[in-house]
Amino acid sequence: MASSTALKGTFAQTNQWRVVDIVVASVIAVAVGVLFFAWSAGYSGISLLTAAFPPLAGLYSGGWLIAGVLGGLIIRKPGAAVYCEVLAAAVSALIGTQFGILVLVSGLIQGLGAELVFLLFLYRKWNLPVALLAGLVAGLALAISENIMYNALWTIEFKVLYTVFAAISGIVIAGLLSWLAMRGLAKTGVLSSFAAGRTADV
Repeated sequence: MASSTALKGTFAQTNQWRVVDIVVASVIAVAVGVLFFAWSAGYSGISLLTAAFPPLAGLYSGGWLIAGVLGGLIIRKPGAAVYCEVLAAAVSALIGTQFGILVLVSGLIQGLGAELVFLLFLYRKWNLPVALLAGLVAGLALAISENIMYNALWTIEFKVLYTVFAAISGIVIAGLLSWLAMRGLAKTGVLSSFAAGRTADV
């Protein structure tokens, strides 16, 4: 009984946010929020290219999922994926993204997608497969929400294809690229205050 209590205490202490966690998570979110704004601006051009087959736009959607996956991989604390994704969405909204205030809803849903994967592994595994899975689930969350909010008039076939393409984009852009970015940052030493900068699985 005592060992169980001690284990729970250790887990709670390990997963408690520090000031440096909040600061770095905020920096990540703000930086990616600016990227979100640029990514949203680029969506206009993508829309022209995909006009004949709209579901292909799903392949572009992974860029909006980076904050949650990258934030989760670096901070490694409960809520990091949601915090980073929502704050990044808020930054893009403040700058003036074309999608307006609805990006906050999207950010919450997409952040929860990545967060659920990290929770599934009890915030203890941070390797490439976990990163790819987080990107995948975030992509699925994005597709489902956007099929409801933006693609309601599409055929079911278009919605399914959009979901498949968004999942692929989530794996490659949000999952793989975020993991590579985390590894790259770890090698520079800037993550020395984090487990991401010290553990072998980075």
